[in-house]
Amino acid sequence: MADDEVKVAWEKAEKAITKGKGESALKILRDVDPNGTEQTTLRLAGHATWLEAKSGNNRTDYRRAASLLRDATKKNPRDKKADRTYNELLNEMQDKGISETAFPRLINDGTPTPAGIVAIFLGVVVVLAGINVANRGATTTDIVDLELTWNSGANSGIVTIELYPDDAPIHVENFKLLVENGDYDGTIFHRVIDDFMIQGGDFTNQDGTGGHAAKWFGYCNGDPGVAESNCQRTSHTIPDEADNGLMHEPCTISMAKTSAPHTGGSQFFLIPNDSTPSWLDGQHTVFGQITSGCQHVTAISGVETAESDRPIEDVELVSATFVGSETIPWYQFW
Repeated sequence: MADDEVKVAWEKAEKAITKGKGESALKILRDVDPNGTEQTTLRLAGHATWLEAKSGNNRTDYRRAASLLRDATKKNPRDKKADRTYNELLNEMQDKGISETAFPRLINDGTPTPAGIVAIFLGVVVVLAGINVANRGATTTDIVDLELTWNSGANSGIVTIELYPDDAPIHVENFKLLVENGDYDGTIFHRVIDDFMIQGGDFTNQDGTGGHAAKWFGYCNGDPGVAESNCQRTSHTIPDEADNGLMHEPCTISMAKTSAPHTGGSQFFLIPNDSTPSWLDGQHTVFGQITSGCQHVTAISGVETAESDRPIEDVELVSATFVGSETIPWYQFW
């Protein structure tokens, strides 16, 4: 049973949550129960993490909150608050197209799900065990910083992007390779449309007619039937992953391409915080989220443009830097 000090901390955390201060609540909980041993700690931490997920529209935090609340309900199935909060969170995640885990859940409370039954039927016992561990194990994200300048260098800022290799593995691999190769350094955002998006990544022609994939991914201008030996490097493209459930929400990154399938290469676009181009859902692949600096994208989207939506004064991507990868255990809320 929790002592009086822990109970007082829970009350303070609950008040912080009521005021919408998720990080403050998490700090209180970290100090009093750093290992999350108490069921109430898990419930409050899950709720607080949900607040943080909503404020940043962060898929990783959504999944982390779901893990905490799921364990809170398992520890005390009679806790109606935990059960209600967990169900409300899952409904919101479903509306946003966010899966509860990076992999399909095979077993739920000891009962095989439909996916688990199929896997068992196929006899992939070892793989089953591995996926089940991964399901509870971790969510991986890759972090990239974009250094931007605009208005002849009068304005500058850093845009931090969290990439989702679990949801769009090929797009993330391609983008990371282009970043690590330095292909994006010194390029421009050649197409800017207010209340819509800013587009860049054409490192060959700088006008939207060029760019290509970082390596051979099996497609030549969208055609999977052409051998690599018969395809010029400038025609290398990547397959669509637009059915991954990620939507074109404010402050996301998506792959630019032609109207034909599998024609993405290196060009991408960033969506400002006042735009939700949902008509692109299922057509273009969203593969990450802006976690810091989206205000710079919004500011750039309002610059003066000329023919073909090209900014009158260059918007430069000075450098793109791969910061690193982050793997977050399911239980960690501190």
